[in-house]
Amino acid sequence: MDILKIIGRKESLFAQDVTCVENDLRDIVKKSNFLIIGGAGSIGKAVTKEIFVRKPNLLHVVDISENNLAELVRDIRSSLGYIEGEFKTFALDCGSSEYEFFVSSNSTYDFVLNLSAMKHVRSEKDPFSLMRLINVNILNTLKTLELAKKNKTKKYFCVSTDKATNPVNMMGASKRIMEMFLMQEEDSIEISTARFANVAFSDGSLLHSFNQRFIQKHPLSGPNDVKRYFVSAKESGELCLMSCILGENKDIFFPKLSEKIKLTSFPEIARRFLNEKGYEPYECSSEIEARTKIDKLISQKKWPCYFSASDTSGEKDTEEFFTSENILDNEKFENIGIIKNKINPDDPELKNFLKRIEQFKISNKWSKKDLVKLFEETVKEFNHLETSKNLDEKM
Repeated sequence: MDILKIIGRKESLFAQDVTCVENDLRDIVKKSNFLIIGGAGSIGKAVTKEIFVRKPNLLHVVDISENNLAELVRDIRSSLGYIEGEFKTFALDCGSSEYEFFVSSNSTYDFVLNLSAMKHVRSEKDPFSLMRLINVNILNTLKTLELAKKNKTKKYFCVSTDKATNPVNMMGASKRIMEMFLMQEEDSIEISTARFANVAFSDGSLLHSFNQRFIQKHPLSGPNDVKRYFVSAKESGELCLMSCILGENKDIFFPKLSEKIKLTSFPEIARRFLNEKGYEPYECSSEIEARTKIDKLISQKKWPCYFSASDTSGEKDTEEFFTSENILDNEKFENIGIIKNKINPDDPELKNFLKRIEQFKISNKWSKKDLVKLFEETVKEFNHLETSKNLDEKM
C-alpha cells in the first residue's frame, strides 16, 4: 500500500533534513544506549527501527503488550536483521514496580524515549478511562522522568501531539499538561518532545479502521467536515529521532506546513484508499444503507461509505502545531519547525493538579465533570468541546 499516495503526497516529508544530518545521527546513535518506552506501538515501532538501523550500542524496548513486542522483534529480524550491539525487549508496564526494578538493574541509558500514550479522543467518554488517560499521559511521564534522572540519563524525550495546541479535548489537554510539567524541569536532565499530525494507518486510527473494514468487508465511515494533517509511520519515527538526538533543551519539534503537507478530508482519503484497492466509493445516506448494500456493491467493484457531520465531543475542525505566543525557529531545518522554550518556574496550578488527582484517588470517587473542571483550571487555553456524544455511538 502506497501510504504517501493515499495521504496525498509524492515524497517523504523529512527525508531532506534527515539526509543532511545523517552522519551526526549515526555517530551519536552508534555510541549510545537507548531505552524506548511504549516501543511496540505504531510510533514506538517506527522510532525503534530508526534507531536500530543506525546500529546503537544498546537498545532496550519496553511495552505493556507482549504480543506487539513479539511482532516488533519478528519485523526487525525479518527486515533489518541483527546488530553487534545489544537489542532486547521487555513486556513491562512503565507505571509498575517491576519497571522501577528493571531501570535500577540496568546500566545508564544515554537516551530515554517515552512513546507510551493513550491517544484516543474517545477515551474521555467515561471517568474511569479518563483517569487512566491521566495516569498514562501525565503521571507515568513524571515517574519515568524521575527514574531516568536517578539513572543519570542524559536526555529524556516524550512524544506529544498537535492536539496539545489550543486543546479542545481531554487527550490533547493531558498532553499539554505533560508538556507544562516537562518545561518546568530543571537542567538536571535535558528534555525534548515533538508534536506531529495523525500517523496514517497507525493502530486504532480511523485510517487503520479503513483497512480493517476493507479486510472484513464492512462499509467505511467517518466525518465529512473534518480535515487532518497526516504523516507516515516512518516520518513519525524520523521526527521523534531528530528531536531526541538533535533537539536542544526544552525544544518541541513539529512539521512545517508547506505544499508538502496539507489538510486532507477523510472522504478524500477513503477515495484514494479504495481506488488503490480497485474500487470506487459509493456514498450512502445512512449507516443502515451502507451495511445492507455491502455485498451487492462489492460485486460491482464499488464500496459503501457513510460520511456524516462531526457531532462528537472533542473533535476540532482543523489542526495546528503552535500558537502566536510561541517563539519559533524555522531556520534550522527545511521541513521541521521548532518551538523554543525556557525553563518555567514552579507552577502552583500544576502542584494543585497533582494534589487534586491524589485526592480523587484516595476517595476513590470522581466524575468526568470534576476532571474537566480541573483541566480547565490547569490549562488556561483549554476550551473543552462537549456534545454529550462520543465516537462509540457511531459506526
